[in-house]
Amino acid sequence: MSWGTELWDQFDSLDKHTQWGIDFLERYAKFVKERIEIEQNYAKQLRNLVKKYCPKRSSKDEEPRFTSCIAFFNILNELNDYAGQREVVAEEMAHRVYGELMRYAHDLKTERKMHLQEGRKAQQYLDMCWKQMDNSKKKFERECREAEKAQQSYERLDNDTNATKADVEKAKQQLNLRTHMADENKNEYAAQLQNFNGEQHKHFYVVIPQIYKQLQEMDERRTIKLSECYRGFADSERKVIPIISKCLEGMILAAKSVDERRDSQMVVDSFKSGFEPPGDFPFEDYSQHIYRTISDGTISASKQESGKMDSKTTVGKPKGKLWLFGKKPKGPALEDFSHLPPEQRRKKLQQRIDELNRELQKESDQKEALNKMKDVYEKNPQMGDPGSLQPKLAETMNNIDRLRMEIHKNEAWLSEVEGKTGGRGDRRHSSDINHLVTQGRESPEGSYTDDANQEVRGPPQQHGHHNEFDDEFEDDDPLPAIGHCKAIYPFDGHNEGTLAMKEGEVLYIIEEDKGDGWTRARRQNGEEGYVPTSYIDVTLEKNSKGS
Repeated sequence: MSWGTELWDQFDSLDKHTQWGIDFLERYAKFVKERIEIEQNYAKQLRNLVKKYCPKRSSKDEEPRFTSCIAFFNILNELNDYAGQREVVAEEMAHRVYGELMRYAHDLKTERKMHLQEGRKAQQYLDMCWKQMDNSKKKFERECREAEKAQQSYERLDNDTNATKADVEKAKQQLNLRTHMADENKNEYAAQLQNFNGEQHKHFYVVIPQIYKQLQEMDERRTIKLSECYRGFADSERKVIPIISKCLEGMILAAKSVDERRDSQMVVDSFKSGFEPPGDFPFEDYSQHIYRTISDGTISASKQESGKMDSKTTVGKPKGKLWLFGKKPKGPALEDFSHLPPEQRRKKLQQRIDELNRELQKESDQKEALNKMKDVYEKNPQMGDPGSLQPKLAETMNNIDRLRMEIHKNEAWLSEVEGKTGGRGDRRHSSDINHLVTQGRESPEGSYTDDANQEVRGPPQQHGHHNEFDDEFEDDDPLPAIGHCKAIYPFDGHNEGTLAMKEGEVLYIIEEDKGDGWTRARRQNGEEGYVPTSYIDVTLEKNSKGS
């Protein structure tokens, strides 16, 4: 099957067909380009989606801990990798398919133009040969008619008796001339006809088949190129399918890694306060006041005893608004986290100890490296001065001593929380001293310890000195109340920083629950402390009494 033999007379049809083939190639290239844009936009939107839902980790405390959160963030990472594979698909299509198609279309147009020009030139040459043959044919025909006319004129004059011999001779010469010219034109026409037939045979059996064969090969190459591009279009995506499958498998593994038990335990670890649930309500016997005989001596004795107790335990008027360290700091949290519930305090101290141990390890490694470098300098003075390392080495030693002291101090606080040292009274006393020295004041009620010897920090007789501190503390305005609450259950408030309350007692709210299960409250007499949020019914108000 050859275009040259089967389509020898379909030059215009082949011209249109080859042009349609190039147009179809360019149309497919446009399709690939739009597909590339879709892949690029899809990958871009996926990356924006991942960026939108990825956590913004400004500190280590905000890092996800729950398995469901970690699984979601792993899915986001896998989706980001999946978006990268879509970009790879777009790049592969752009390089292997679209770019190749555009280059091939340009070369195809140039080749088609050259073949069609050769075909047109061959056709023009054949037309020129036909015109020459036709002209010689017409000229031969014309000369034959003229010779025929000359013969008729000669025969007429030759048969005419009245014609002169000169006229007859002239007519004979004219006949001979026309006959000679007719013979020459006959030979010319025969030569042109033979030449035209040869060129026509060459045109339709050699030149045109060769040109059409080249056009056929060009069109078949175009078809083959389209087939390769179709395959490359699919291969571009098939190559990344294994990686995409791994991304999807990673998402499935992330889903399987969700552990509801572990998440529940994390909730317990995060919000556990360490306090015991409230015990049973004691029986209050109000009838004892009916049967008890009260004597004046007993009353006076009780008054004296109460007076003695007041003079011992209270130097001035009670300052309920004071914090357990003298006054609640308005700045950052306390260094030993004593403002937190026991379990939360233990976790914070453990985290700080771990961080300090890591810093200590870094400083120790740096010290070891400096010592090795110093030894090298001492053995090879040309490499450096050992004395130049002394300031850095001294700084590192100071940092190590400081970190060890910090670790020892935090471990002492941690052991106190865990009950490994002797009670909280000694630690409370030392921390009270450090805090009060820093504040530049001393609590008139002394530190809140279990040790009776440390209860009073000044002699009871120094009322003037005590009043100075009373005035100093009274100068600071208390925090305004933001609402009120009613105690649903009684709370003993034995732990540090807490406020005891009875069932049904109404307190002012001065600080809301920060998520740790505790609310800061104040009594009518100004005494402040933390109460369990679950033990009270809170009502927040815009306009509430501030004191």
